[in-house]
Amino acid sequence: MGAFLRKLAACAQANDSLLCIGLDPDFDLLPGDYARDASGVVAFNQSVIEATSDLVCAYKPNLAFYEAMGSAGLRALERTLALIPGHIPTIGDAKRGDVPNTARAYARAMFGAFGFDSVTVNPYMGPDSLAPFLEWEDKGVWVLCRTSNAGAGAVQDLPVGTGAVEPLYERILRMLLDLPARADVGIVVGATSPAELARMRTIAPALPLLIPGLGTQGGEARTAVEAAETGPVVINSSRSILYGPDATVRERALRARDELNVYRRLPHAAADGHRAS
Repeated sequence: MGAFLRKLAACAQANDSLLCIGLDPDFDLLPGDYARDASGVVAFNQSVIEATSDLVCAYKPNLAFYEAMGSAGLRALERTLALIPGHIPTIGDAKRGDVPNTARAYARAMFGAFGFDSVTVNPYMGPDSLAPFLEWEDKGVWVLCRTSNAGAGAVQDLPVGTGAVEPLYERILRMLLDLPARADVGIVVGATSPAELARMRTIAPALPLLIPGLGTQGGEARTAVEAAETGPVVINSSRSILYGPDATVRERALRARDELNVYRRLPHAAADGHRAS
């Protein structure tokens, strides 16, 4: 376990939480009293962080929402990251992936310039495109494997191989297991794909999982929590906490955190040491 996973485990234990909140500021969904500009985004993010920092194991800003505002949005991202308490891990949801020279620049941007603790990456261009991210030994790398969107299966479930045929997402998983990883490496698998999630846990029981899709996208809390039995798990929810129709952000986050913890403590759950990871 490297520096990133140690930080993640410490925060998860301190806050008794598997919940990650995606800081995804959408102008169409922001509450009416926030300006539809970069300053409004920072103010909204600050209110979310102040209301939930004792309930989460991580925060996950998706860069698309900040890049859409241009240079002002990138400054808003920097200001948002500065608001997150230092003991809470950050996940830069950027889904970067390119030839090694370009990937090296992406890694410097995410880990060096912005200072994220971890980043999501796209493995489509092969293991050499991942290598520049893995060189950052104190950082975490989350590799897209079986994502939560409705159309994911059109590509990720395609059968590959000439002998023992397997779905593409499974081939990606096995590729990761063969890498001489130098960073903390995990995979992204949606809560909306319970069968695939269970299959990947069978193949790689201890691999860290970032599980999006809880809430608005329809992922089930119990299915996601059961994946935590053998290894570290981060379960992300964004829209249903940020923009839910009822209660406050804190009340929605508390409800989500506590629902996950109910399933953690059922008889099927693993030992405490794994649950806190």
